[in-house]
Amino acid sequence: MVNAPIRTMNTPPDSESSRQLRTTRLADDDAPPFPNPAPELYPFTPRLAIRRGLRMSYLDEGRGEPVVMLHGNPTWSFYYRQLVLHLRDSFRCIVPDHIGCGLSDKPTLAAYDYSLASRINDLEWLLDERGLSENLTLILHDWGGMIGMAFAARYPQRIKRIVAMNTAAFPLPASAKLPWSLWLGRNTRLGAWLITHRNAFCQLAAKWCVARQPLTAAVKAAYLAPYDRPEHRLAVLKFVQTIPLKPADPGFDIVQATAAALPQFRTTPTLLLWGMKDFVFDHHFLAEWQRYFPHAEVHTWPDCGHYLLEDAGERAILRIWEFLQRDSVL
Repeated sequence: MVNAPIRTMNTPPDSESSRQLRTTRLADDDAPPFPNPAPELYPFTPRLAIRRGLRMSYLDEGRGEPVVMLHGNPTWSFYYRQLVLHLRDSFRCIVPDHIGCGLSDKPTLAAYDYSLASRINDLEWLLDERGLSENLTLILHDWGGMIGMAFAARYPQRIKRIVAMNTAAFPLPASAKLPWSLWLGRNTRLGAWLITHRNAFCQLAAKWCVARQPLTAAVKAAYLAPYDRPEHRLAVLKFVQTIPLKPADPGFDIVQATAAALPQFRTTPTLLLWGMKDFVFDHHFLAEWQRYFPHAEVHTWPDCGHYLLEDAGERAILRIWEFLQRDSVL
């Protein structure tokens, strides 16, 4: 990739000025709740942010304008590993693991409610704690789109660019249907049991969310590692059970308010990248994004699925790199 070499093991230098910005502890001082399951694939030192007694693991890699990458379900910051390696020489990459996901704490329902509102508040707190209040680029996937754009709706003046990949920031399009697998997990005790006790959602996602070729054994293992036992799959379950579909559903008011706020981003540089073999966020969702963001630059891959950064790889990363660089010099 021109001007964006992959650097696999180097971490950004720790200057005195950058140390003064940190109020959370580095992972080598106080390790995340769960160890890095694949250091050769995820060659980073996660950091910790502790809010209300819960430990959030996140990456803070590189220097420059901040690029905030938000994952969905059932992934974690591992999804963005190659993008971080490409961007961190020119941008500051902030990549959290949502509470209950990845290397972050996995609390019980008594300690955390796993609601959309809490997810947005967590993100707002983390960015404020990091001192990131302007020129933010949001890179969004799956649930990351709803979380990130709800935050953006609160603080539109902080957002410089938007990159969306197979995600949503609005109610289910009228032309789309909830897939049966999500319906089962969302609405039935059997589905909940399959998600928590048989890890069905994570296992099937690792198979169904790529279309060009299967994940390698090592990559699949890394995706699954944080969700290794039933009590570690609560976030996976709650993300499915709390999909807001109708006004009575918790979080639906946030979805509606976010959708209503989207027109204010019609002058915000926006990049839409889409795997057209996604069985959830399909062409109906892309069309809705284009309706809200008619100015957006759009690239689609007919042979790619939901895990676009796995299927399209450097082809998608190149589009992001070019978009960020082009806008940086405007």
